[in-house]
Amino acid sequence: MGDVAMSMSSSNQRRTYSSVDFKSQRSLLHVAKARIGFVLPVIVGGTAIVFGILFWSYMARNGVKFILNFDNVPTPQAVGAAFLGALQSHDFYMDIGVSVLRISSSFCIAVFLGVLIGVSIGRFKFARWALLPYIEIMRPIPAITWIPMAILIWPTTEESILFITFLGAFFPIVLNTIQGVEATPKALINAAKTLGASEWDVLRHVILPASLPSITSGAAIGMGVSWFSLVAGEMIGGRAGIGYYTWNAYQLIQYSNIIVGMITIGILSTFSTWIIYGARYPLLKWQRS
Repeated sequence: MGDVAMSMSSSNQRRTYSSVDFKSQRSLLHVAKARIGFVLPVIVGGTAIVFGILFWSYMARNGVKFILNFDNVPTPQAVGAAFLGALQSHDFYMDIGVSVLRISSSFCIAVFLGVLIGVSIGRFKFARWALLPYIEIMRPIPAITWIPMAILIWPTTEESILFITFLGAFFPIVLNTIQGVEATPKALINAAKTLGASEWDVLRHVILPASLPSITSGAAIGMGVSWFSLVAGEMIGGRAGIGYYTWNAYQLIQYSNIIVGMITIGILSTFSTWIIYGARYPLLKWQRS
């Protein structure tokens, strides 16, 4: 009996150890997959950027003329030196600050009005009949086309630039909001009404949360378009801002500074979009749970 008990005990221990080993191996496998999933895109993206810079350097150094003309394109080394020089300039930071302030104010207004009008159109038929024709007619017009009219109707150049930037963000936000409101499950709305919820409660607790994924996607798209609109406005009518910096560099034949301005615009736009996606994460916590 004692031998049987000992053999059963050792068998149970082996099963326990094998179970623990299997769980630890699975845990290690998940950790390895997570690390690979993070590191691999960084390696591939970094390698692609390095090859792009090497290609740019080769074409610029040799002044290649094949479809594109690289005669006057500065090398990456020249652009890097110009970037270091710009980082030591107070005016460069002032231009960045002016553009960021314009984007922030215009984008916040676009989000507020875009969500308000989008929810109204998506929820109420009368608002759809009255407002949607204006949205559909004005939506295809590029924001840059509004520059002459904006200069005419707004009293200052600054206000016209803000208006153009606002338009760039407004239409993607309002259209995505309409889509999000219309995609809200009718069963949720009917259930809320059955429980005695008012129209305001339905909007606040059902429709807006259900529409948030679409709204944030529209905001991310609108942020990119608003940067494009802002830079166009600053190039044509501005006296400060990163768009003005880039256009002024072209007029002064400072080709390296043109690329510095372009890279700065790309960095600022990307960072702004990351902020939106970062804000989206806590807002959609309910969706993950």
